[in-house]
Amino acid sequence: MTPPKPVLDEDALQRLRELDPGGRNRLLERVLQAFEASVLRLAPQLADARRRDDMQGIRHVVHTLKSSSASIGALRLSRLCAEIEAAVRQEVREGLLVLLDDMDRELAVVLQALQPMRGTPS
Repeated sequence: MTPPKPVLDEDALQRLRELDPGGRNRLLERVLQAFEASVLRLAPQLADARRRDDMQGIRHVVHTLKSSSASIGALRLSRLCAEIEAAVRQEVREGLLVLLDDMDRELAVVLQALQPMRGTPS
């Protein structure tokens, strides 16, 4: 049995570390904090868009999360966002709620994985 893939892709995190050799500018920490702040802003928007069945609102939120999650190495979350964005763009509603629920769960996993990284030198 193969071990589960880590929540955050180490190669993506390493690329961020390489942009700030020695960690003097705390780039990794700042990027992770910006991601968390973005999630805190976007989560209520997504919940509201879901409640109102606002497909464009959902698309906006997942589009934003798609790129920011990829930048921190949350690749599964980024892929889920891309799937949701494509479904909304193509007006495919079948399975959309399941994808949104999967995305919510993965987002919680990602936020949990970020906890130990807070305040650590990059």
